[in-house]
Amino acid sequence: MDASTELATLLRPAGGGLYVVSTGRAEQLALQRALYGADDEAGVVARWRDDLARIAQADVLLLGVPSDVGAGFVRGANLGPQAIRTTLLGRADYRDLAARARLVDLGDVFVVPQLLHDEMLGAGQLEASRRALYPELPEAERAALPVSPLSIAERALRLALTLNPRARLLVFGGDHSNAWPVTAALHEVHGEELAIVQFDAHTDLLEERLGVRYCFATWSYHANDRLGRRGRLVQLGTRASRREEAHWESTLDVRQWWASECNAKGEGAIDEVLAHLRAIGARKVYVSNDIDGTDASFADATGTPEPGGLTPAFVGRVIERLGQELDVVAGDVMEVAPPIARTPDGAARTLSLAADYVCETLRAMLRGRDAARARHGGATPSV
Repeated sequence: MDASTELATLLRPAGGGLYVVSTGRAEQLALQRALYGADDEAGVVARWRDDLARIAQADVLLLGVPSDVGAGFVRGANLGPQAIRTTLLGRADYRDLAARARLVDLGDVFVVPQLLHDEMLGAGQLEASRRALYPELPEAERAALPVSPLSIAERALRLALTLNPRARLLVFGGDHSNAWPVTAALHEVHGEELAIVQFDAHTDLLEERLGVRYCFATWSYHANDRLGRRGRLVQLGTRASRREEAHWESTLDVRQWWASECNAKGEGAIDEVLAHLRAIGARKVYVSNDIDGTDASFADATGTPEPGGLTPAFVGRVIERLGQELDVVAGDVMEVAPPIARTPDGAARTLSLAADYVCETLRAMLRGRDAARARHGGATPSV
């Protein structure tokens, strides 16, 4: 099948990635009707397919991945994408930015909640899951399709970038393992020019966790390897680690600015980050924003909130500077988990902040798009 047909096979309309049968179905459909301005489920699907037909014209492509299978012992980030979308519906600034970005919503990865990555599945489970997910397809076509959320996300993003290699990616998680497929898809397009700036309380730099290769605690290790190390993974806000900064930098060749340093230096720390990125020749940046990089007093609706973190003003300023001085080709917001807020208004505050970060990321992407157009005399450049 062609790329467009496969995308429509792999994904679901926005808000439809969670598997619900009765409980939650009314809320899910209400969100979808609001997102698509449709009267019923058939209208939702029709307008989603219309959106997929516009991928080649988009400047930004949005994907939701409501999977928290790769998280730790406290979960709830599977509800993050749906809640972030609901919050953004009420934001006029987001609607304006999305229109300016010619944003196309690819929809959601449909998540089988017991699966994470196809590498972890045996032949029997792969076959059974393919039958469940793609019952209308001939067996030969089913056999080529992924079934786990990380594998589906990577395949979908690669297909989307095949249809539009100049598009920027915006991803809503889900736990932070969902940044791995974004990295893999981006590196295929941008190669040696790509760096990652990661806001996070944790390093996520384990090679494996309990024998699991890809999860919230390991994705950065594998992303760092995919980028070729050499300081192309930059981590900001680190403060919860069993090892010192020197260990990670000396053994894995990452570059870290821990939260205490960021908070003490402020704009000076941002100057250092930008100088480092220029020195290593990075031109394209993926901003991966784990909400727990921000101090827990601002964002406690997450699996592992930590005190002593970054302020929203600092995070926003980093994203702004990256957009001014480099090309932000992708961004995400991960680990937003509304059901497990620690304070009465924690979910609302965390979601409002997540929406702020989405808007700031879109502004940064638009600066890069406009700069590229200016360099090419107003024409849309090819990658």
